[in-house]
Amino acid sequence: MAGIQYELKPVDRITAGAIGSPGKRVFYLQGRAGDQLVTLLIEKQQIQSLAIGLEEFLSELQKRLPDLPESSRDYIEGEMALEEPIDPAFRVGHIGLGYDEEGDMLILVAREIQPLNEDPEQASTTRFWCSRSQLRRMCSWGLDLSARGRPICGNCGEPIDPQGHFCPKKNGHKR
Repeated sequence: MAGIQYELKPVDRITAGAIGSPGKRVFYLQGRAGDQLVTLLIEKQQIQSLAIGLEEFLSELQKRLPDLPESSRDYIEGEMALEEPIDPAFRVGHIGLGYDEEGDMLILVAREIQPLNEDPEQASTTRFWCSRSQLRRMCSWGLDLSARGRPICGNCGEPIDPQGHFCPKKNGHKR
């Protein structure tokens, strides 16, 4: 059975968000086009990788098309909140970026994670068609949001839970 295909062209808004306490947060990618709201489950590391990849992609695009106006990464935090209902369509496995030069639109493609031995063509897919600034603001927000998690141990680089942390570099002694 083929997966569901969502096409939000263009998005009115795109954002990322997290629900839960640090260390137990669940991250989401969400876009709206008119009355169509699509929410996807995504990993924090995927948001971080997307943000890094987008900056590289935009840099290459600027070299190739030097007359493009600069895109903005400035966001207003209150405008980045997830919308209800938060009912994820699927968990993201792969993310890709494309560019439509004629419309000056970025295309963020999110494909459903597939179990091994499953046909990848059967995965659900969402295409978010965004302005360069919309996607750049979402990525900037996503990086800031992901940095709000648990503090990192200076010895081992692992996250510190509110109850403490058993650091392997201190032979398991609580920090």
